[in-house]
Amino acid sequence: MKNKIKPAKGKLGVLIPGFCGAITTTIIGGVEGIKKGEDKPIGSLTQMGRIRLGKRTEKRCPLIKDFVPLSELEDLVFGGWDIFNENLYESAKKASVLDRPHIERLKKELSSYKPMKAVFDRKYVKNLSGSWIKEAKNKMELAEMLRKDIRDFKKKNKLDRAVMIWCASTEVYIEESEVHSSLEKFEKGLKNNDPLISPSMIYAYSSIMEGLPFINGAPNLSCNIPALISLSLSKGVPLAGADFKTGQTLMKTIIAPGMKARMLGVNGWFSTNILGNRDGEVLDDPDSFKTKEVSKLSVLESILEQEKYPQLYGELYHKVRINYYPPRGDNKESWDNIDIFGWLNYPMQIKINFLCRDSILAAPIALDLVLFMDLAKRAGLAGIQEWLSFYFKSPMHAKEVYPENDLFVQLEKLENNLRHLMGETLITHLGKEYYENTAA
Repeated sequence: MKNKIKPAKGKLGVLIPGFCGAITTTIIGGVEGIKKGEDKPIGSLTQMGRIRLGKRTEKRCPLIKDFVPLSELEDLVFGGWDIFNENLYESAKKASVLDRPHIERLKKELSSYKPMKAVFDRKYVKNLSGSWIKEAKNKMELAEMLRKDIRDFKKKNKLDRAVMIWCASTEVYIEESEVHSSLEKFEKGLKNNDPLISPSMIYAYSSIMEGLPFINGAPNLSCNIPALISLSLSKGVPLAGADFKTGQTLMKTIIAPGMKARMLGVNGWFSTNILGNRDGEVLDDPDSFKTKEVSKLSVLESILEQEKYPQLYGELYHKVRINYYPPRGDNKESWDNIDIFGWLNYPMQIKINFLCRDSILAAPIALDLVLFMDLAKRAGLAGIQEWLSFYFKSPMHAKEVYPENDLFVQLEKLENNLRHLMGETLITHLGKEYYENTAA
């Protein structure tokens, strides 16, 4: 496989729906600061992580970026779409993720970025409105406009390749329906303005048609429909999603595997959040919240496997709440109360108060996904990239299998995929005694 990976030559475009939002300004501001040598890529597996190769006795543990052929940060070219027509310097000041001195340091770089007009319909994100929006007679025409934007952006910036990553808002809840079942029906739906085709689906369709890997950073149905999955396979395009795993859900995928590993029971898990950025405003709408709720609720059930361990998790009560609280801005706070029980059924409790910065956690995730998805495309991979489940709350997966949400299993899967791509032996973590006995 190693010899089949095309080299990461030339410029890599990063096209982002939600270009003026908190996550995007944090990603681009961070990359610009890192390129100048003023900031560190903390939280990024591709930039700071190491991977073990071979036996422990070999002591081979290179940086991931030195092991697999990833694009350099200097070769990234950012662009995208937004409903607000402002440069990223102004957007960063409004988002208030980076502090003011930090933003002023990056004023020249951030001021040079401006968005293209977005595909947007307030029916799908009820608490937002903007004027920088494309107009067309149907959704197919909107898709064609996006495809032209992609081609023009690649030509203008002399790009060799590009990736699209959704960093825009959570849309209202949509269930998979007949219009999503085949490419023919989906394209007919685009021409007929079918209400079950949301803006994120139009972006995903346009990305795949232009050969760009598509990453869904929100819990929207988006590319996770048969029509677009089959299109991605026929076009040789990788897909990944959904919903960046940042704050509270990250904690769940760390703690829940530990409970199950020690066979400790869980009666209840109550989670509540406050946040005040644009994400909080969007999620204040019940229809958008339902999309997020389904994503957040699915994690525990798949990790704890209630059907296999009914005595430990069969009565699990799991509740999630998100509250919009403007004064908090991007500094999200979450509280978890976990009612557990142990030996002889004696009750115990775990309390977690996580004060996190949502976009600070999301930015390195987005960067890693862009670089890994570009690698996947150059390696000839297509369709759902389950090995990138590590980064998502509700990871896409093949219909015939359940999703893997255990963070540690996800990391092992990611690392073994990289080893496979580079022709290295997969790590099984079998002990020294096994190797001695099998050698004999």
